[in-house]
Amino acid sequence: MKNICFCFQMHSPYRLKRYRFFEIGHDHYYYDDMATEEHVNWLVQTSYMPLCQIINDMIKLSKGKFHCALSVSGTMIEMFEQFNPEMIDILKELAATKCVEFLATPYSYSLASEYNESEMKEQFKKQAELLESIFGVKATTIWNTELLYTDETAYQLNKMGYKVMLSEGAKHIISWKTPNHLYQSAGAPKMKVLLRNTNLSDELSFHFSDPGWANFPMDAEKYANMLQSLPEEDEIINIWVGAETFGVRQNAGTGIFDFLKALPYYVLEREMGFMTPAEAAKKLAANDVLSSPYPLTWSGEAKDLSMYAGNDLQQEAIHKLFAVAERVHLCQDKSLKTNWLRLQDVNYLHYMNHIDQGETQYESAYDAFINYMNVLSDFLQTVEEQYPTTIENEELNELLKTIRNQEEEIQQLNEKLKKAKKG
Repeated sequence: MKNICFCFQMHSPYRLKRYRFFEIGHDHYYYDDMATEEHVNWLVQTSYMPLCQIINDMIKLSKGKFHCALSVSGTMIEMFEQFNPEMIDILKELAATKCVEFLATPYSYSLASEYNESEMKEQFKKQAELLESIFGVKATTIWNTELLYTDETAYQLNKMGYKVMLSEGAKHIISWKTPNHLYQSAGAPKMKVLLRNTNLSDELSFHFSDPGWANFPMDAEKYANMLQSLPEEDEIINIWVGAETFGVRQNAGTGIFDFLKALPYYVLEREMGFMTPAEAAKKLAANDVLSSPYPLTWSGEAKDLSMYAGNDLQQEAIHKLFAVAERVHLCQDKSLKTNWLRLQDVNYLHYMNHIDQGETQYESAYDAFINYMNVLSDFLQTVEEQYPTTIENEELNELLKTIRNQEEEIQQLNEKLKKAKKG
């Protein structure tokens, strides 16, 4: 039986204000709150809210047979709480249906998994705590930033207790194989891997309303027929898109919302089903081993990190930022910690891309780089004031070791206390 796995991803960065060189050392607030609020509210009204309402309708109309997954970054949840609390309410409704799986993702949607292991672990932990506290769910499936996957990352995240990791079904990785199977990670045999079906996902994201596309006009019945026509042995077909596909990339006038609402009827009529990633990992057997020693993402033609770390501007920004990671980990300053998380957002690096900057307020990659580096320079000065570079690495490591040991001891004591209360 074929099963369809839908995943919708929600994330948006805080908008940086125009930050001039002469402001470095004097102005420690970096964000354009009005622009951020305006953009978030636009996303919610145009895309996220109608999408979530339709998902809720699909679950009810299918009598609970429609299942899907949502990846919502910690940063995005913060913005919902601050600017549009109604989104939190509808996400809670979806969580209560038990038909929607909430995925683990880096809190600030950063590249920490590639540049600082400790930071990666902290972000996933922070995100997990947020999901549990607000939605009452425990995430077991990983949607890393831009579907970033390596064998080493799979190994580290599996050690943290995660069981499933999502990535891109890139041709140079799977070769003649199909993305429509469950795989086992070469880096961690207990970690299951699901791969995005690029063609069927992009059919919605980029081609749905394109009159020059071979399958135009697309409708729910035609799409269900495409799914049904895949080989019988294809067990799990992964359709993963940015949530803004619905309402932004493909506006409501294209019929994209009506298409989605009608799809479960045609899928179920053809005796296919729906699964979340966690359900797929439990119910299906791994078909083969997936190995990617180098970064694999869903971005660009190369499906690697070149969109975010492929030029000198991006490399300079990344290395300057992550060079202070261990010092920031020592810090208890709430404002500094907040800035540290926000400034890791992968979108700031995307804006520095010479080929495709994505949606940006900057005139050029260089313009984006200058503004970001001015902000980063002030941030680095703040870090230097609290933990100067005169602290030797050996001393810094000892401080870190002490702090981590204390954290582990506190965690062990809390676990003992919970057991004692249960007993």
